[in-house]
Amino acid sequence: MSLRRKKASAPSDRFESAPLDGPLLEVKDLKTAFETGRGLARAVDGVSFSLERGRTIGIVGESGSGKTVLSRSIMGLLPKGGVERSGSIQFEGRELINATNDELRQLWGSQMAMVFQDPMTSLNPVMKIGNQITEGLLFHLDIDKKYARELAVALLQSVGIPEAPRRLNEYPHQLSGGMRQRVMIALAIACGPKLLFADEPTTALDVTVQAQILDLLQEQQRERFMAMILVTHDLGVVAGRTDEIAVMYAGRVVEKAPTKVLFQKTRHPYTEALLRSIPKLNAPSHSRLSSISGRPPDIVNPPTGCKFAPRCPYVQPRCEAEEPPLLDGDTPGHEYRCWIPVGTAENRAALEANQRAGNESAMAMIGSV
Repeated sequence: MSLRRKKASAPSDRFESAPLDGPLLEVKDLKTAFETGRGLARAVDGVSFSLERGRTIGIVGESGSGKTVLSRSIMGLLPKGGVERSGSIQFEGRELINATNDELRQLWGSQMAMVFQDPMTSLNPVMKIGNQITEGLLFHLDIDKKYARELAVALLQSVGIPEAPRRLNEYPHQLSGGMRQRVMIALAIACGPKLLFADEPTTALDVTVQAQILDLLQEQQRERFMAMILVTHDLGVVAGRTDEIAVMYAGRVVEKAPTKVLFQKTRHPYTEALLRSIPKLNAPSHSRLSSISGRPPDIVNPPTGCKFAPRCPYVQPRCEAEEPPLLDGDTPGHEYRCWIPVGTAENRAALEANQRAGNESAMAMIGSV
C-alpha cells in the first residue's frame, strides 16, 4: 500500500509546493527574546546558518547558551505570550517566521520533527505507545487504523525495539530509558520528515546506550536522507557525526566551521575550552577533568564587549570594550567571533602577558601579608 499525504484542511497553500534547489533550511539573523521582570532575556541573538538536504549540523554549547531555544524557535515550539522573535526562517524557500499554528501543524511530523531531551516527560504517560505512534500517522497519512498499527510495529522494529507488537500495548513507564528514547525516534521519523532535530538525545542515558542511540540516529538519517540538527553540550558527540558545527555562547554563534576544520583549526577560546573539557581516553586514571572557570553571562544584562571576556584566559582591553563580529577564517565556511583567535602569535602573546600580570599580582598579595 502506498502512503498518501492527507490534503490539508487549513488554508496553507504557501506550504503545498517548494523548490528543490537551494538549502533545505536557511536561518538569517534569528532573534528570540523572552519578557522577564528584569527586562528582555535574549536567548537567541542574531543566529544565521543554512543546512542542505541529507546533511547534519551540530549546535554545541553549555546550558543556557541558547541552543535548545534556537531549535524550538525554528520549529515554532515557543510559548504564545511573552516572546519576541524576528529574523528569517526559510524551510524549502518558504518563510516560517510568521507562520500560524495551523500552518505549522501541517509541517510538524511530516516535514520536520524533533527528538526531545527527556522522553519520560515528552511521551504521554497515560497513553499506550501504539496510540502515540499511530496518532501522527493517521493525522498526516491517508491510511486506516489497521495499517497504521502495522506501520507502528515496523517503526519500532526499525529502531531496534524487540517484541514490537507487544510494546504497542505498553505505557512509557514500562520501558527502560533507552527504549523510551527509541520510541521517541520512531515517533519523530514516522511520517518521513525532511528535517530532524535531536535535542540532547542521550543526556539521561548511560554511556553504552548513548552510543547506540547516536548510531541509530545516524543510521536512520542516512537511510531516509534526512537533514539533522544535533543539539548537544558535548563536542565529543558531534565529532564524527556531523558535517558542520556551530558553537553557541550567550545566544550567539561564536564559531562555525566544517567539523574537521573546527577540530583542527580551533579559533575561539570558548571552543578551545569545550575541547579541553572532553575526557581523554589516554589520560591516567582519576585525572582531574578540565573545566571552564566562571559562569555564563546574564543574558538580560550582558557584559560590554565580548561576552566570553570575563572567562577568557587571553582577554585584552579591546575584548572588554568591543564585541567582535563574525570574522572569516582561512578555510571556506570557517567563521569565528574573536579579536585574538587561538593559534595566532597575538593569542600567545596575550596569554603570556596575562600570566605575567597574574604572577605579579600574586607576589604583591604575598608581600602585603
